[in-house]
Amino acid sequence: MEISQAVGQGIAGNLEDWDALLGQAIARAQENLLRLQNPAGFWCGELMVDSTLCSDYVLFMHWERRVDSVLQDKCVAHIRRRQLPDGGWNIYEGGPSEINASVKAYFALKLAGHAASSPWMREARATILRLGGIPRMNTYAKLYLALLGQYRWRDLPSIPVELILLPLWLPFNIYEMSSWSRAMLIPLAIINHLKPTRPVPEERHLHELYPAGLEGTDLSPSAMAGPSPSWRRFFLWADRAVKTGERLGFLPLREAALHRAKGWMLRRMGEGSDGLAAVFPAMLNSIIALKALGYSDNEPSLVKARADLAGLLVDDPEDFRIQPCLSPVWDTAINAIALIESGGAAGSEPVRRAARWLASKEVRRRGDWTFKNQHREGSGWAFEFNNEFYPDTDDTMMVLIALRLIEPEDPAEHRRLCDRALRWLLSFQCRGGGWAAFDRDVTRPFLEHVPFADHNAILDPECSDLTGRMLELMGYIGYSRQSRAASRAMAYLKRTQEADGSWYGRWGVNYLYGTWQVLRGLRAIGMEMNEPWVVRARQWIESCQNEDGGWGESCASYEELGAKGCGPSTPSQTAWALMGLCAAGSWESERVRRGVGFLLERQLADGSWAESETTGTGFPRVFYLKYDMYRNNFPLLALATYTNYRKGIYHAKSFYHAETVV
Repeated sequence: MEISQAVGQGIAGNLEDWDALLGQAIARAQENLLRLQNPAGFWCGELMVDSTLCSDYVLFMHWERRVDSVLQDKCVAHIRRRQLPDGGWNIYEGGPSEINASVKAYFALKLAGHAASSPWMREARATILRLGGIPRMNTYAKLYLALLGQYRWRDLPSIPVELILLPLWLPFNIYEMSSWSRAMLIPLAIINHLKPTRPVPEERHLHELYPAGLEGTDLSPSAMAGPSPSWRRFFLWADRAVKTGERLGFLPLREAALHRAKGWMLRRMGEGSDGLAAVFPAMLNSIIALKALGYSDNEPSLVKARADLAGLLVDDPEDFRIQPCLSPVWDTAINAIALIESGGAAGSEPVRRAARWLASKEVRRRGDWTFKNQHREGSGWAFEFNNEFYPDTDDTMMVLIALRLIEPEDPAEHRRLCDRALRWLLSFQCRGGGWAAFDRDVTRPFLEHVPFADHNAILDPECSDLTGRMLELMGYIGYSRQSRAASRAMAYLKRTQEADGSWYGRWGVNYLYGTWQVLRGLRAIGMEMNEPWVVRARQWIESCQNEDGGWGESCASYEELGAKGCGPSTPSQTAWALMGLCAAGSWESERVRRGVGFLLERQLADGSWAESETTGTGFPRVFYLKYDMYRNNFPLLALATYTNYRKGIYHAKSFYHAETVV
């Protein structure tokens, strides 16, 4: 029977063929996930991003004056394949040309020998100038140009290395910044001091990308700022003071700060971490900083840093790529949940291998989070294989949701592990009642006016999506919604709900992600799902359904309110919407059946789904991610959720309850 016919019969109440199709789809999706599991027990799907990483790598090779021509050719081919019809480059699938990505790509091509007179270069240049040219780039992108003599250091906001000396009692210190900002800024501060410019030949300069020319043009932070609020004016004054001190050679703490910054960086890129913060920008910056400090190529720290960075290269002969980081913990937790929720045995060998691998990746070190959170015992999980300074709440929540589903081989050790991680998670509840990703209460808004903070991610605020997931975990393991932690979290979610009923999604695109996660959390914690504010959320999801029965949302929704909930239907976002509607009580509705039909109709023969759109978020409006595993695991989890809710199963059996820590 055709799936479309079965959908119609399912809507009409004739469910025999419908149930058979559901069972077949679930079985195929399970087989696909099991086929993708590494023998060690983990899963690790690819993270796909825009062209900027390949562009950065070409710039780096030319700065280092060690150009691997084969690797450069692969990067250039990657960049050229992603050039848009208007000549520019975007930062998410289907998005418009973006200035930072476009200038970096143009420069990489020019460094690789592409003549400025080539048609594709002329088209790129026209688009870059239309977008405002090099002056409109953010600070980090301009700094890469300065390394190759294409931007004046004096026009860059200072990143004073003395930041690392600021005491914790000051409202402005490095631990009041997000963890990812710290990891990028400390090596950049070293680079900012040393200014290791390595000029390129004249024919590869970028004069043509300055709309008003470069000579005689004031591109200083003050000139670029325009009308400024008081905090912005203060930081601009501080920037001028630092520059004056550098010019006069009067920075008495500079050497001590450099020494401490170097030590800080080396500790966090050493054993136990797959590079600084295990993420491409910080890793690349740390290599540049070490080279600028005079480290030789055979220094163990530099050898390790290069090897860590090389681990992010995807040498696909059809399309060479670079990943921003690796996601094994996240992928393993979600896949284990999807397999068990969809009927897999809680004690089967594949999920037990996953549990053993996850247990081995618990981070016991008391890392950088301790500067804002004095919890006595280290625990939690990071996103990557090894990143012991930076476990995060998001992965830890998902891991605990997975571990509570898996029948333990050693119940006593399982309880100790889960109790320890849960206590760690609870200690991260912020003043407002929600959870942030890496730290607690890194929310000082005045820091957004720091001139070098134009990457839109200097803070680590509480997030509705993370708070919803924490409620989900607490509900599954026995918390009451009257408990203090849960009641504070629900109050936070009520405050952060949008007028139309949706919630902002910080770590996934976007309102569909946030709203699904909150509704799932509210259902798990025992919230009455007919409350008016909950009903508004359900109605908002329903209002976003596309004609084809699916749901989709573009990254444009981070910039344009009119784009909320709008975009081509995708398997992952359809899955989120379906799980949100099921949690809200609508699992028997025609809308849900149409959404399930969308997934059934589009499942591929191997049990996966095809998805080209970008549905993951790094830094809103700056950097986005396509999780390749999302097209495999979330549709399976949604089909399982739908099937279970129809059977009256809302919570799968839990092998962990929180009596000892509530």
